Amino acid sequence: MNSTFVSVAAQGLLIAVVLGVLTWLCSLPTRDASLADRVWSAFIAIPAVLYVWRFGTDTRTLVMVSLIVVWALRLGLYVTLRNWGHGEDRRYQAIRASNQPGFALKSLWLVFLLQAVLGWIVGWPVLAAIGRDRTDWSAWDAIGAAIAAMGLLMEAVADAQLTRFRRARGTADRVLDTGLWRWSRHPNYFGECCLWWGLGLMALSAGGLGAAWSLASPVLMTVLLLRVSGVSLLEQDIGDRRPAYRDYIARTSAFIPWPPKRGRSP
Repeated sequence: MNSTFVSVAAQGLLIAVVLGVLTWLCSLPTRDASLADRVWSAFIAIPAVLYVWRFGTDTRTLVMVSLIVVWALRLGLYVTLRNWGHGEDRRYQAIRASNQPGFALKSLWLVFLLQAVLGWIVGWPVLAAIGRDRTDWSAWDAIGAAIAAMGLLMEAVADAQLTRFRRARGTADRVLDTGLWRWSRHPNYFGECCLWWGLGLMALSAGGLGAAWSLASPVLMTVLLLRVSGVSLLEQDIGDRRPAYRDYIARTSAFIPWPPKRGRSP
């Protein structure tokens, strides 16, 4: 890695950190640490745009950064509209309660700087692809781009289905088990993982084993969605709040879309 590459990577991290600090400052008067969710995609997309601006683009990196920007705009808008007017998310309320006194200051590193650094890491596939000697577009790029695009589409469709379900009347005690949600309890998270694994494959196509470090991105995203802020956290108490969800768990795959088990209600 040459000095220019290291400098640009550091600039990407600095941008993410500055954005995290600014968002933290906005969270203080509103007492809403879940503002971090609204800018999560920006922690990833803005450094990615910086990388292509500094190094220029070829077909591969243009496709990669385009997918990331579309993903970031859609997710950022979706989360903002979903959370608008609802105050701090209950997950962050629990974090706030368990880190008193002084959570206002602690949230700077527990929430905002942590997410800024994690977002910077998730954006590594673009950094890896741009920081290598350019190679021609290959079949592996096409496969990776297809996987990433499929994941992006699946995530968008799943979120749209969930939004429509939540807006319908009489759904407070029901479970969404139609559409993509019939095949997976978290199809939006599965789509998200596909996006980053597809981009990781494109990074490997660009740099071979020398770019393998960028696979920290999809590995990290998979761990976060399965074990940290995604499936595990969301399902801790949902069976108590929505008893029908217990039967949904029994018949439906948690993550990878799969036909529901027979002998259960559809």
